[in-house]
Amino acid sequence: MLELADAQSMLEPLFPGLMGVRLLSLDPARVVAEMDVRPDLCTAGDILHGGAYMAFADTLGAVGTFLNLPPGRSTTTTDSSTKFISGARVGTAVRGECVALHRGRTTMVWQTSITNSDGKLCASVTQTQLVLEPKG
Repeated sequence: MLELADAQSMLEPLFPGLMGVRLLSLDPARVVAEMDVRPDLCTAGDILHGGAYMAFADTLGAVGTFLNLPPGRSTTTTDSSTKFISGARVGTAVRGECVALHRGRTTMVWQTSITNSDGKLCASVTQTQLVLEPKG
């Protein structure tokens, strides 16, 4: 299985690295990460932007799928549904826990719960990842 430091290194030059996603634990059925709520990720009201929640969750579902891929395969998100429940203020951090609901041969479904620094649920995201065949 992919080591935590190696997975983090893969994210660093990509959009999740730009957002500041920090992986905390990896398992084929569960991925946990955190992200600081910075002003550049917020709305005008100093609350984490909805798109930032979605991108954070999308990253965790993709990482989870990646951990389960057969050699030579890749993945892409085909569907994502987000329920916004509460906010996270600038200067705090959010934590995402992403669990596998389905890990199939052609698709995988993940659910991410994102909580604020008080432990309050901010968003729940369910997404489907397609397992892509090797190119060529």
